[in-house]
Amino acid sequence: MEQAARSRRDFLFGGARMGGRICPPGITPEDLADCTGCGKCAENCPTNIVGMVAGLPSLDFSLGECTFCGKCAEACSEPVFKQSAATRFDHIVAISSACLAFNHVDCQACRDVCPHEAIRFRPRLGSPFTPTVIADDCTGCGACIAICPVAAVAPVAHAGESQHA
Repeated sequence: MEQAARSRRDFLFGGARMGGRICPPGITPEDLADCTGCGKCAENCPTNIVGMVAGLPSLDFSLGECTFCGKCAEACSEPVFKQSAATRFDHIVAISSACLAFNHVDCQACRDVCPHEAIRFRPRLGSPFTPTVIADDCTGCGACIAICPVAAVAPVAHAGESQHA
């Protein structure tokens, strides 16, 4: 995972936003040195979120989620996937103040789609419930990113505590 510089906006967002490439599960940026750029990982991804960027695999969660099925690792003939049975990412998600719930519009789409129930909504007097990400439950799969109608959900470096704006 390549890291972006931490800005005031990122601090207020609730964590350091992910910048650059997000590697498929089981790969670190250092592992990409062994990648030949054949694209078999992208061809075999059932959710089509693995794409080739500058000849190397990168995930695009705006297209869907990672199910940790391992098809990308199985298709790779190079020693790129060091942890072929990865079940989570090193990042989690955070929800920004652009979230509809923070702007008095009821929406719980991210909660409804989260396969690990890592997004919970807390009651708020006179307004829609507000989201909280339970960091320990979030696998970073990205299911909540594609579903958000206002792009308020983004991957962030795992800080070890709940992330919310």
